[in-house]
This record gives sequence, structure tokens and C-alpha cells, in this order.
Amino acid sequence: MAQLVALYKHPSDPKAFDDYYTSTHAPLAKTLPGLRSYEISAGPVASAGGESPYRLVAMLEFDSLDAIKDALGSPEGQKTAGDLANFAQAGVELFMFDTKPA
Repeated sequence: MAQLVALYKHPSDPKAFDDYYTSTHAPLAKTLPGLRSYEISAGPVASAGGESPYRLVAMLEFDSLDAIKDALGSPEGQKTAGDLANFAQAGVELFMFDTKPA
């Protein structure tokens, strides 16, 4: 399995961010080919070192890192990535990696 983790920084207008994310961006992301599961953080994102710079964490699971790359390169992936400029002006960091049982 593999994960795509998106860390969204605190926006200037949290309500507008949350409304747009749930009504527009999440439905777009759910169309990514090969997506196995999609979870987002609920409530504040905490940090062991104190205040977190992140408003929201999204965790998307795929079969492999290659499946993530294929999904992002697809028309649905391009549309989802292009949508980030519409609401994530504060910034978003994307991490992709294969996973294995610990």
C-alpha cells in the first residue's frame, strides 16, 4: 500500500477554507483513479512541539507509489491539483510514500 498525505497550512479565513474543502475539493479528490481510502483530520491538528502550522491533514491510500503517480497524472488528478489554488493560498505540503506493516 502507499499513502499520499496533504498538510494544509492555516488559512486567513478558516471557515471559507473548511466550506470549500468539504463542498468542492474533497469531492474532486475522491475521483482520483485507484483511490482506496480517504481520511481527513477532525478538529485541531496537534504537534508534539507546540502549536501546529497545519489546519487540516488529508490521508489518501493507494495500492502503490506508482498508483499515486498515475492518479496525479490523470485528468482527475490534474483537475484536483489545479483546484488547490482556489482555496489553499496559505500553502499545502504533499508527501507520498509506500507503506509496510511495522
